[in-house]
Amino acid sequence: MLQEEHITYWRTSSQHDLESAQAIFDSGRYDWCLFVGHLALEKILKALFVARNGDTMPPKTHNLVRLAELSAVEMDDDQRFLLDKISDFNLQTRYPDYKLTFYKQCDAEYANEYLGKTKELHTWLSSLIE
Repeated sequence: MLQEEHITYWRTSSQHDLESAQAIFDSGRYDWCLFVGHLALEKILKALFVARNGDTMPPKTHNLVRLAELSAVEMDDDQRFLLDKISDFNLQTRYPDYKLTFYKQCDAEYANEYLGKTKELHTWLSSLIE
């Protein structure tokens, strides 16, 4: 695939995941909603990485802050903190040590707040891809 095809792949997959996160939220599976929201941000950051680095293979990491740094995204402290917080949703949903605590924390209000923030970040990051 060419660079533009890679960018399109990551963007399309990211948008699909963002829509899936909303559908999962609507079904009441709040912990998985936030996990899939994390995936949407990870993929849009990988599209941005490919766009900015002329590379077709983004790094194999789930750390959103690191992906943003490698993509030369200028962030303020609030954006950096939020990306770091959302990165935790990847760990907290997948690993037993964190899973039960995270599940209890993820009520409708908490998930709605962070899904909204995820959507805002997604819109902003998407706008950075030229």
